[in-house]
Amino acid sequence: MSALDRFTPATRSWFETSFAAPTAAQERGWEAIATGAHTLIHAPTGSGKTLAAFLWSLDRLFIEDLPAASDRCRVLYVSPMKALAYDIERNLRSPLRGIALAAERRSEALTPLTTAMRTGDTPPAERRAMHRRPPDILITTPESLYLLLTSAAASILTPVRWVIVDEIHSLAGGKRGAHLSLSLERLEEITREPPQRIGLSATQRPLERIAEFLGGGTVTTAPLDPAGSWTPRPVTIVDAPRDKAFDIEIVVPLEDMTSPDTVDEAGHPTRSIWPSVYPAILEMVQRHRSTIVFSNSRGIVERLAGALNELAGDEIARAHHGSVSREQRLIIEDGLKSGALRCVVATSTLELGIDMDAVDLVILVE
Repeated sequence: MSALDRFTPATRSWFETSFAAPTAAQERGWEAIATGAHTLIHAPTGSGKTLAAFLWSLDRLFIEDLPAASDRCRVLYVSPMKALAYDIERNLRSPLRGIALAAERRSEALTPLTTAMRTGDTPPAERRAMHRRPPDILITTPESLYLLLTSAAASILTPVRWVIVDEIHSLAGGKRGAHLSLSLERLEEITREPPQRIGLSATQRPLERIAEFLGGGTVTTAPLDPAGSWTPRPVTIVDAPRDKAFDIEIVVPLEDMTSPDTVDEAGHPTRSIWPSVYPAILEMVQRHRSTIVFSNSRGIVERLAGALNELAGDEIARAHHGSVSREQRLIIEDGLKSGALRCVVATSTLELGIDMDAVDLVILVE
């Protein structure tokens, strides 16, 4: 049986017109998810694992009768970072719209699905509206999930049937992970049926330990065993790694960094190496379609972006760091993804805040 044979005709039609074929992560992920088993998918960035996690639940929801307003929220997506949550909210629009259009062409009626996001940035009015009209798919962060479970709005989570935890490796080893584990167990207590847990990550080892973290477990007590015994929930591991070919260069723009003997932008002699660094980076940026330049501080990031634009005579680079507003960061990231922006110069704020198929070049400065 083909991996796509598990899906309804509209979903299958949309996928076949959008992609050449399912990836290994998708084929094996759907096989596990379709059984209802808790599933951990380990696959590299660009392998389609996020779509692997979502598509099965979307396909089911599209063909189910529309439930009562209070029973709408059935998919819960938990992201370790707000920026990643915004990416998912945007990227869900394509399958939601595409599958609906495929069904329309087949003269089939599908249940309309809605998404919503709850993070620390969500205005109170939107939170109240979400409580009155819960979405089918709720996107949130571990901290916001905790606050949601602690409030009266926890009732909207009662019908949840799927929980997707993205970038699970970044949570598993720390306090945020312990916090999330508690929230997932609290969720287990209020849902009508135990939700299926799906974990995703590109860099998680050892897989068995991460699977234990995802699945959690139950404690059984007895009169002679007051401490109780721990029973972990079984988790199916889908390990779909892909060999990576690394092409790494260490570039020094001067023959002797101890004797730069260069001139600055005004033509004055200087002992700085920066007048040699800027043209070297610009030349690399201009040879590639998309480039991310990382550096250690906001000051260097701003200076690099400004110098590249001045040398190029055009805005080919934008600075991305924690002092840039969230709205501007999203615009910058969208520009890089769409190809409208050639280069982003960033601190580590960009690290999990961008989700795109390919970056041609990454430059680390200092």
